[in-house]
Amino acid sequence: MPKTLSSDDIQQFRETMRRIAEHAFATRGAQGVTMRELAKELGCSAMTPYRYFRDKDEILAMVRAAAFTRFAARLEAAAKHASEDDHAAVSDAYVAFALDEPHAYRLMFDLTQQQGAYPELTAASQRAWQMLGAHFEGLVAAGILEGDPQLIGYAYWASLHGFTMLALANQLPLPQAQHAATSNAPTREAVFAQIRRMLWRGAQPQRS
Repeated sequence: MPKTLSSDDIQQFRETMRRIAEHAFATRGAQGVTMRELAKELGCSAMTPYRYFRDKDEILAMVRAAAFTRFAARLEAAAKHASEDDHAAVSDAYVAFALDEPHAYRLMFDLTQQQGAYPELTAASQRAWQMLGAHFEGLVAAGILEGDPQLIGYAYWASLHGFTMLALANQLPLPQAQHAATSNAPTREAVFAQIRRMLWRGAQPQRS
């Protein structure tokens, strides 16, 4: 007779599965991962994961929801603790998350799942966007930036996503820590700083 699972048992198994599945999905793609393989990596029987999840898609949704939650929390913390003059804090936090957790970041944006099928995933992804929207609404309301806050938010998101994906693909100059001291080529940090300046200036009120 199967063991009755406590809430702690379920949470512990789901968290272990999340860590293993995140790496598997990010490195092999959703189609390249099976429930049997995940069970083997966990060291359990092929049927054990079905006590906790309906199928592989539910595991993927859990992994992506957890990633969006951590991402949103990072952005929220940056916005909360930034000084009035530190307008780059949220952008810095965005890129830092992607570089710190590349597997999670790729899964967040490289895959799609049926809209509404996984409420936890929908709520987590909306939390991240709502945070960015509120951030730019505040800046526009204060007269620091000018324009449609949602449009500004999408422009920032698109630009930061492009930068991070190029950085993760090693298609940008080397970061400062790996940059040759004698080289005159720009560093990855310099490219990011230029993007921030261009975005910020483009959204500032036009002076007559």
